[in-house]
Amino acid sequence: VQLVESGGGLVQPGKSLRLSCAASGFSNDDYAIAWFRQAPGKEREPLACINRGDGRTYYQHSVKGRFTISSDGGKSTVTLDLDRLTPEDTAVYYCVGDAVGNMCLVEDYYGMDHWGKGTLVTISS
Repeated sequence: VQLVESGGGLVQPGKSLRLSCAASGFSNDDYAIAWFRQAPGKEREPLACINRGDGRTYYQHSVKGRFTISSDGGKSTVTLDLDRLTPEDTAVYYCVGDAVGNMCLVEDYYGMDHWGKGTLVTISS
């Protein structure tokens, strides 16, 4: 399994950004993709998850209504749209995957098997 993130960069506060995760190597379409982030000096934080099998999405309370996770069907790409960004959103954002779609139901999406290398998002004026 390979997960490759893209879309990070420097963004002004209040703006939006789209991150993408290109997933490959899963044996079928019933897998889970989640996004995590890790800010400098802080622990890794789960953000959102999508079950590619049934399309259901799940969000952590901290980002619900501001971040949106979605998939593009046949292209195996999962996106995370970030809105109303603040400097506190500065972090490395990771795409994480698991062959079991219901891993999205696990608290904090704990235990997913595959991690991308991350993409840096910096929010600054």
